[in-house]
Amino acid sequence: MIEIAPPTADTVRHPRGTWLIPDTGNLIAHRDLMMRMAERRVVLLGETHDIADIHRWQLHILAALHLYRPNLAVAFEMFPRRLQPVLDAWIEGCFDTTTFLQTCEWSQIWGFDPDLYLPLFHFCRQHRIRMVAMNCPRPLVSRVGREGWAAIPQHERDGVTPARPATDAYRRYLFDLIGAAGGAIAALDPSFDRFVRAQQVWDRAFACNIAEALADGGPPLVVGILGRGHVEYGHGTPFQLADLGIADVAVLLPTHADSLALNRNRGIADAVFRLDEPDPPQAARTTPPGRTAP
Repeated sequence: MIEIAPPTADTVRHPRGTWLIPDTGNLIAHRDLMMRMAERRVVLLGETHDIADIHRWQLHILAALHLYRPNLAVAFEMFPRRLQPVLDAWIEGCFDTTTFLQTCEWSQIWGFDPDLYLPLFHFCRQHRIRMVAMNCPRPLVSRVGREGWAAIPQHERDGVTPARPATDAYRRYLFDLIGAAGGAIAALDPSFDRFVRAQQVWDRAFACNIAEALADGGPPLVVGILGRGHVEYGHGTPFQLADLGIADVAVLLPTHADSLALNRNRGIADAVFRLDEPDPPQAARTTPPGRTAP
């Protein structure tokens, strides 16, 4: 998460409606950044799931990238891999919106207000942009967290390969983000292993499904829509993509802060966009058990 701090020597102003590069503190024009991003293989747009302004921002980025790469694909955390045929049918115009949400089991699997995401889904449908289901079954996440990958037969892995082990830096990031889990008192406490293994199943699933979409003459660019905890500081999914041989990855993040502390946020993303003050989180949602925002 982007850290907001009182003004110091390393803090730079971040005007509303502008992009800032955390590694340098410099602003970059929207067009220049989008042209650069369109040359990447993967662009990951980190989100906080229940903030409407962030999803509007994602739509704006998607529209800009589509101008440069009209045959891009969009990969969504919200859908497990088994629902790929449903996404394909949606793009082909086989469902109305209500039927689509029912068929993809939206309320059971994701649970956040669908109105937050529907503009993205309709944009893909209107422009016949491939939607990629990049999540995995929650029981797989829980089982790997509890037992480890060695206990999971190949045919029960849902196309996900074992994750590259987490770095100490990622463990510290996760511990700072969510606090103690499993009775752990520190990031390197073995009691924290179960949570880290589970988190990495999602990271790896997203990476595997993006890599599969890119393979064999796939789209030149995949845009990922996923929680920011999976992308910040090059941890999570970017780290797993690199392990799969895909290093040409960019991360873009939104913020509502009017300044950025460079030392604390260096490396958090390739660029950060300053939003208006966000609308309050959506109250009308049913969050599936075990899921939090982001």
